[in-house]
Amino acid sequence: MKSKYFILLFLMLLVSCSNSPKTHFDIVETLVKDKVLNDAEKFLDLEPITVTAHTSKRSAGTKHDFYSEGDYWWPNPEDPNGPYIRKDGLSNPDNFVAHRRSMIRLSQISGALASAYLITKDDVYLQNLMPHLKAWFVDDGTKMNPHLLYAQAIKGRVTGRGIGIIDTIHLIEVSLAVEVIEDSYIYNKEDIIAIKDWFSKYLNWLTTHEYGIKERDNGNNHSTCWAMQVAAFARLVGNKEQMLFCKNLFKKTLLPEQMAKDGSFPKELARTKPYGYSIFNLDAMTGLAQLLTSKEENIFKYVTKDGKSLKLGMQFLYPYLNDKNTWPFKKDVMHWDEWPTKQPSLLFAGLQFQQNNYIETWAVLPQIPNNPEIVRNMPIRYPLLWVKE
Repeated sequence: MKSKYFILLFLMLLVSCSNSPKTHFDIVETLVKDKVLNDAEKFLDLEPITVTAHTSKRSAGTKHDFYSEGDYWWPNPEDPNGPYIRKDGLSNPDNFVAHRRSMIRLSQISGALASAYLITKDDVYLQNLMPHLKAWFVDDGTKMNPHLLYAQAIKGRVTGRGIGIIDTIHLIEVSLAVEVIEDSYIYNKEDIIAIKDWFSKYLNWLTTHEYGIKERDNGNNHSTCWAMQVAAFARLVGNKEQMLFCKNLFKKTLLPEQMAKDGSFPKELARTKPYGYSIFNLDAMTGLAQLLTSKEENIFKYVTKDGKSLKLGMQFLYPYLNDKNTWPFKKDVMHWDEWPTKQPSLLFAGLQFQQNNYIETWAVLPQIPNNPEIVRNMPIRYPLLWVKE
């Protein structure tokens, strides 16, 4: 019954009368409106929580420096006080992740309130969002320093790593929310200048510091997520040079070097959580394409000389998103049961390729579960922000 309902809905939406075609925004708004408004109601009147609210004695930084610890690193049973050892795919629940949780909270608040404003045009949503943005990026007492020197540290090994840059994927929807505020003209000009200045400084750090360079060249989903961040932050601050760099990186490196000829991602399939990582990387690639696509060029339609494309990647993964039981590879060592959820790749690809079955599958999949492991790998929570153009 549910499946038939959504087939009918999308026939009505996508095959609309020729003089009144439905936009991507219209379609997504229909799908997410109730969820967005319910979420936004929960986020009204909350107090800001930034990195200064929690500290860790293991951090080499100050209270204004973002700090996290590598998820897959554990105490060594043979040397409990010595350097941690790696257990790929197995997250250590005792590691410090308070800053990441606070950033995810900011992302959720930003995404919900900005999306609610796009739907209702009610100023109250943006008025409630601004204190959070000022606390994180403007106010001297609470703001975060614009770098990630101490992310995903490992006890006894390193005080921070380039690989930790993936933690700030949760600032992407924050930057998209800032765009909404700027377009609304409901803001203090000086505050917006200060917020954009923070993102400009962080963008410069991402693209020039050795950690950023290493993350860019990582070669798997980390490289994709680096590019998605750089594209989003560059778009916010009007850095056309970095936008063009990300476009070329996608065409010449990310897509041809990460995707196999069958549309799979071999480096993700080789992990201990091949299903989750394959989904995550395709989500990030379609998110990147959504950010880079313009009236002049649709990145979703780009095809390499040997036939690799986002369309091919979606064709490979879709059967396993539609029916996980058909997955022919090994199961993930953790959180197998929680995937898939409302994967944005289904929605974005469905809209771009006019594949109603992708959108139907997205619509009937469960909402993002309240599971820290899943939430940290779902930075695209409010797709209305991504299709507002």
